Amino acid sequence: MNRKLKLILDIAMGTVIPIFVLNNLNEQLGTTVTYVIAALIPVAWVLTDLLLITRRFNFITSYIGAAALMRGLLSFWFVDGIQFAFKDSVGAIFTVVVFGISVIIHKPVMYYFLMQGMGPDSPDREQSLKRLLAEPKVHRSLVHGTILVLVVHLWTGIANFSLNLRIVVASFGTALFNQQVAQANAITRIVLAIPELMGVAIAAVLIRRAMLGYLPQDDDDDQSESDFWDLLKRREIQQQS
Repeated sequence: MNRKLKLILDIAMGTVIPIFVLNNLNEQLGTTVTYVIAALIPVAWVLTDLLLITRRFNFITSYIGAAALMRGLLSFWFVDGIQFAFKDSVGAIFTVVVFGISVIIHKPVMYYFLMQGMGPDSPDREQSLKRLLAEPKVHRSLVHGTILVLVVHLWTGIANFSLNLRIVVASFGTALFNQQVAQANAITRIVLAIPELMGVAIAAVLIRRAMLGYLPQDDDDDQSESDFWDLLKRREIQQQS
């Protein structure tokens, strides 16, 4: 699927359509049914993407799928007030826990994201990439990148909890509750996604810089303009000679 189309669908299914449902279908469907449908639309889209469109099963897709299933189950927990604020922040808590455990057991999540994101297409490339990621400075950058993403999600989770606690004050099962959820989602699903994306981007830059430090330098070209796999192959040849 085209990346631009995929991004548009992600935004529409994850934010725009659920907000529209919460604001406009309460009288037609009833407030509880409307809330459940709005909550399940993003979940259904994520699972459809994983099972029918992307169809790749690895650490990243397992992580995304588990988070989606958890949100789907929580949509049937009909609460309001502080309990709803907590429920809506469980996604951030899940990320903090997963990333935190990975650091504690010395298997940073960013390692798996990088391995699957770069997608080595042969056993030799995979082993070469693993050896590069095992280098001390690269491994340290993977740990620091994982911690950075963890801290950002911890902050956005706290912000999400606070915003929901302040905005969603009506009782569950009322049209006003659904409208307040839509209002909170319009802020949290878009505004809080910005620092999360920035955290991942900064972590990626730090890791890439550490990786390039172990690759051979071209005489005429900048490393960043060279083919990564060619540089990695040259590194392996130099180490073997």
